[in-house]
Amino acid sequence: MTGRRLREAALAIALAASVVGCGGGESLGGVRVTPATGPAAGNPNGHCAVPAEAAAEDASRPTTVVGTGRPESCTPEAFEAAVHGAGVVTFDCGPDPVTITLAHEVKVINDAGPSRLGDLVIDGGGKVTLSGGGRTRILYQNGCDPAQHWITSHCQDFPHPRLVLQNLRFEDGLAGEADLGGGAVYVRSGLLKVVNSVFVRNQCAKVGPDVGGAAIYAVQQAGPVYVVNSTFGGAPGLGNVGSNGGALGSIGVSFTVLNSLMSHNQAVGQGMNPAQPGTPGGGSGGAIYNDGNTYTLTVCGSEISGNSARELAGAVFFVSNDRTGTLRIDQSVFRSNVGRDVQDLKGFFVLARDRIVTSSTIE
Repeated sequence: MTGRRLREAALAIALAASVVGCGGGESLGGVRVTPATGPAAGNPNGHCAVPAEAAAEDASRPTTVVGTGRPESCTPEAFEAAVHGAGVVTFDCGPDPVTITLAHEVKVINDAGPSRLGDLVIDGGGKVTLSGGGRTRILYQNGCDPAQHWITSHCQDFPHPRLVLQNLRFEDGLAGEADLGGGAVYVRSGLLKVVNSVFVRNQCAKVGPDVGGAAIYAVQQAGPVYVVNSTFGGAPGLGNVGSNGGALGSIGVSFTVLNSLMSHNQAVGQGMNPAQPGTPGGGSGGAIYNDGNTYTLTVCGSEISGNSARELAGAVFFVSNDRTGTLRIDQSVFRSNVGRDVQDLKGFFVLARDRIVTSSTIE
């Protein structure tokens, strides 16, 4: 074989490897066509009104389009470059669903984009899965991290960057730190909104107090995190797993969960928070783990069923330490959430100023 043909053969092999990606256990990221299987986004029986600020964003005029019409053009490198550029990111990977498997977590740059505020909308069009390949977190945003460029001295309450994730699937993310959650998405500072998205098989540390949010962990948000028409787990073998909060976790952050489904998620830590003597801590909130002082959790039009906690609250752990927080449940179903129940509301552990439950089933 001539030198030219050798080079052409090597290029063909490299391209094939990039298309196959990590689906077969390869050590590097890549992209591959994947069948449209798995749970749909959201609770089909949820009909709660969605306020304008919680709705999907207009992505019809993207800042960056990842891909040029073929699956192999939607590389992890192209996706990372688009995230670093901020603005509105969409995909053109061809007619079939694709999975983009990352070799490392992709980090939001806090001062990116025309506004220099890092605001970012990622819209997968219902055909893009972002995967951590079982070895890395998928997305990281931290307005208080100098490595991602500080844009304010009060990052703890600054409303930027605004991160919007819509029409996406996140799978097999892994948070490797012992004290941080968010196997798929970690967000500190700014604002987070998730719409029409699915989170499956994401993991964070499996022991430890406060560490949690196997799919999403949020801290120091300037406003509520909206989770709208989204699914966490959704079927056996697809649940998200962490020490606390199998789906969502936070400290002092308000969440509004609308028309969503959470099932088969697990809080697997041991010893609660603070950790009991001789235990590593954790194990509370099979689906949701919220801790802090003044904050709210609103769940409307959602089904949270079949989750489990090794310790307290198979469904929701909500603790307002100074008793100023409010829990609101409306038009929702909570069923068969297995955990240790020490209060009257099955599947819940609640310390709050107000606990308001209307038009809901909890059993």
